[in-house]
Amino acid sequence: MARTDKMKLGTFVYTFGFHPASWLHPASDVNGANDFAHLLDVAKRSEAAKFDFMFMADSPAAAVGDPKALARIPTKMNRFEPLSLLSALAVTTNDVGLVATVSTSYYEPYNVARLFASIDHLSKGRVCWNVVTSDHDETGYNFNREGLDPHALRYERGNEFVDVVFGLWDSFEEGALLLDRENGVYYDKDKHHTLNHKGKHFQVRGPLNIARTPQGRPVIAQAGGSEPGMDMAARTAEIVFSLASNIDRNRAFYENVKRRMPAHGRDPDDLKIMPGIVINVGETEAEAKAKVDYLIDKMHPDVGRLMLSEFLEADLRDVALDKPFPMDRLPAAPKGSRALFDELVDFVRSGRTVGELIRHYAEKHTGNGMTGTPAQIADFMEEWFETRAADGFILMFPTLPSSLDDFVRLVLPELRRRGLFREEYEGKTLRENLGLSMPANRFAKTKESAR
Repeated sequence: MARTDKMKLGTFVYTFGFHPASWLHPASDVNGANDFAHLLDVAKRSEAAKFDFMFMADSPAAAVGDPKALARIPTKMNRFEPLSLLSALAVTTNDVGLVATVSTSYYEPYNVARLFASIDHLSKGRVCWNVVTSDHDETGYNFNREGLDPHALRYERGNEFVDVVFGLWDSFEEGALLLDRENGVYYDKDKHHTLNHKGKHFQVRGPLNIARTPQGRPVIAQAGGSEPGMDMAARTAEIVFSLASNIDRNRAFYENVKRRMPAHGRDPDDLKIMPGIVINVGETEAEAKAKVDYLIDKMHPDVGRLMLSEFLEADLRDVALDKPFPMDRLPAAPKGSRALFDELVDFVRSGRTVGELIRHYAEKHTGNGMTGTPAQIADFMEEWFETRAADGFILMFPTLPSSLDDFVRLVLPELRRRGLFREEYEGKTLRENLGLSMPANRFAKTKESAR
């Protein structure tokens, strides 16, 4: 059945762009990591294009590993704390949604509830929390841990964490603020509730000391393809970020997550599956490919070696670039994409050198999506959307803002010509623009059921 809704689009934001060599691009702002004007410019361009949101990817720690390579990759080594940045963007933009990553492993629920509720009010209903449990050892060392907690424990804690935050966001019912000056009553005490949560990981009395937000509660985003991750998404998420490695695999993921939702009392339309795709667009295929080649040529071999080492979970610092890849360094199974791993294994077995493998991996990893003409990219996106492999896309532009500008100039008109993307925002809140329902307040719902 043909879809009647519109495609959802978001800008994925690493400071200079998704490609590790993006900061070397002549169109980038080399000072942009610490310059609010650069990120405001990206937000304004996304807003002018009528994108649903800009997505601030984050880790609460600098990277560890090869110092020589990391000195050439600024993304994780120098960037704003995301909620501070969102607070500033909330009062300098008007329509675009604002998404920030915050880990349930290194915060307390009350802090997160209060921070995001505040930003939702500041933005008049445009904020989204990207819920993560963290997946890098380097984060734990800054928070009284020796690396990461076990996977199952992180998800157990994460699920309880989100439940507590939701409960705190329900502290005030809709219409609780009376603002009655004549009788001197600011809020209706019967519409203000204490949570009194006592669980395995958290003890939180509440209530939250800020009124119900314009969206009822901020939108929830999540990534994760594990069984616990998919179940958590079906229960709580409204945007799910996935990797667009294969249309059939993503269609199966789409169906898997959405079919779990009714068991949690949720409508599948209240969750938008949005794969992340890297877009390299040119007027011709040759022009698009040249943009890919330019950034790969700019990328230092130490950076490529580090990227490949992380994917293969193997230390390759002592391996010569002009020698065949040592087969004993290949793991039995990949850390990430199985399809990409199998392709790399075939490449290695053909006798290619380490340097050739690094370049091949860089092209595949940083081109995880589509390289081509506007029509080719629109065809790619339309097929994923219409066959329900995706409800939209998080666009991982190789460079910012130049790749964003290329997409807006070349691809967006084609999507609109096909009736796939909006001309104007439908509402004022992120929840309205995504077509998500307003969440019920648990305390009001309980009172209604008791009548």
